[in-house]
Amino acid sequence: MSEAISRGHTVTVVSRSLPDAPVEGVTYITGSALEADVLAKAFDGADAVVTATTSRGEASQAAPGIAEGLVKAASASGTPIFVVGGFSSLRPAAGEPRVIEGEVPEQYLAEAQAGQDALDALLAAPSDVKWTFFSPAAHYGSWVEGEASGAYKLGGEVMILDPETGTSYLHADDLADAILDVIESEQNSRGHVSVVS
Repeated sequence: MSEAISRGHTVTVVSRSLPDAPVEGVTYITGSALEADVLAKAFDGADAVVTATTSRGEASQAAPGIAEGLVKAASASGTPIFVVGGFSSLRPAAGEPRVIEGEVPEQYLAEAQAGQDALDALLAAPSDVKWTFFSPAAHYGSWVEGEASGAYKLGGEVMILDPETGTSYLHADDLADAILDVIESEQNSRGHVSVVS
């Protein structure tokens, strides 16, 4: 959000409740992204709609419904949508099954499946819907040690791994940069994108 504002974008945030410290210049819509009227407000006049809702715990059950609602709103408005999913929707190599199709530890399974269900909703979307699905690195978030790198790598649906460590990392700020760069490039039609720092 702060990166979008710093680039001169007008930002509207949809959330169930107002934050304790609202950000100056941001418009807030209170409500659930599962409600059609709330989504209609979010899409009204928007050049792009980004969703990065949590899929942990009970929220995992809402992810597919949110994605389906986004698809309907995008089809009606022509607004491109950008969905942040999970690492488990990636493939180890071209043509191989996605991570979610293999052995996923029980504690991560519901979250991983929710992300894949959201991607499936996008893959099934009408051809007029412009969408991009972002799969962050295996280790992703503001909790990742160190500062944001200020750089990132983009790939397709095949995971990008460090050859030395065999894993991947992504800072939340680097993901924000990647999403905004993709939005601003307008090269955002029906693609699955992997992102690593």
